[in-house]
Amino acid sequence: MELVKYILIGSGFAFAAAAQPGPLQAFYLSRVASGGWRKTLPAALAPLISDGPIAFLILSLLHRLPEGFENYLKAAGGLLLWYFAVKTFLEWRRGRDGVAQEEQSAPRTLFQAVAVNAVNPGPYLGWSLVLGPTALEAWQQTPAHAVALIAAFYVTMVLSLALFILLLGTTSFLGPRGRRGLLLAASLALASLGIYQLVSALGGV
Repeated sequence: MELVKYILIGSGFAFAAAAQPGPLQAFYLSRVASGGWRKTLPAALAPLISDGPIAFLILSLLHRLPEGFENYLKAAGGLLLWYFAVKTFLEWRRGRDGVAQEEQSAPRTLFQAVAVNAVNPGPYLGWSLVLGPTALEAWQQTPAHAVALIAAFYVTMVLSLALFILLLGTTSFLGPRGRRGLLLAASLALASLGIYQLVSALGGV
């Protein structure tokens, strides 16, 4: 029963995290609108790549992170989101002016998604407040419980993000005008999230 408990904790927390609107979801929206779901789908693996160093850092320094660390992350994330917001807006402008949109490869999209997630406070908070303490608790019982917790979390996270990208991909049936509308919406969402993170970071200083 303990094993099932940790699997449920991991999968439930992952689904809740993936379902919440955030920087990574807004980035996926912009990439699907620009290049389609097929090139964006590999970016669902971003948490697997970015969270390794995050998990190591949090587990090594749990409860000992320097004061203001979260605010620095929010500020860096806000600037990165603004960069992608401007980039997405320019793609929307090129489409409006009849200029071909920039082609972007799947590996490049994955790399950019990893960068967005690496400066997103969410994974740091998740590991420091939920996953980290729970993983340590599970490890004290048996390493298998900790492995099950983490595996359940990342399997559910990747599958949930992949489903989100696939659902966004249905917008391809809307035609060029619908996809251009999504580009503009994604640009506004990225800019709004960037402003929020910057204001939140300044407010916490």
